[in-house]
Amino acid sequence: MSSFYVLNSDSVSIRQTAVADIPEIVKLQEESFADLAKIGNIWLPDELKSHLDIFPQGQLVAEVEGKIVGSATSLIIQLSPVYADHTWNGITGNGMLTTHFPAGDSLYGADISTHPRVRHKGIGHKLYQGRKDIAMRMNLKRMIGGGRLYNYCEYSEILSPLQYAKEVVECKLHDLVLSFDLINGFNFIKILSIYLDDARSLNYASFIEWINPHYLQSQ
Repeated sequence: MSSFYVLNSDSVSIRQTAVADIPEIVKLQEESFADLAKIGNIWLPDELKSHLDIFPQGQLVAEVEGKIVGSATSLIIQLSPVYADHTWNGITGNGMLTTHFPAGDSLYGADISTHPRVRHKGIGHKLYQGRKDIAMRMNLKRMIGGGRLYNYCEYSEILSPLQYAKEVVECKLHDLVLSFDLINGFNFIKILSIYLDDARSLNYASFIEWINPHYLQSQ
């Protein structure tokens, strides 16, 4: 595709994932998360099929001229307390989204990916906006997630996970994941320990939250 590597955000469309997209999403995951793919921490076809069976409205792809360049997986949950500690496996039902709770108040971002050759082109932002649209359309109170502290491995000998996150929040350091989340309107809440088996983050993640400004509380 001639425009694949020189696209602009106007050429990207966001739509709901279809079953026919599954092979392309698996390939996208392998290229987007090469480090996690080596240890099997990427979506498998049966997991992606389960997502569509359980909560099709929460699954999105970014497309350019018929080619998938990004994807996002979400489910609805209810945490108690609202900032409860959790792990990625626990919150996602080991990747199957069997923990999806339609009566919950929070859209949980289980995964978001963009092809490495088209990053910084607004694709991730459009996927996040797609998720916000879901949260607003379904009148969910907020969107939350756990973002792995991608660059923490480079600072672990001099900073605690919380100190590192605060440096990123204060724009003293840049983190591929947390900085992107902050730019997209999320607030850093706290550190999640042993969140995901990941060498780069040393298994740490940031609990992030976006409040739906149009949420209407039931009377």
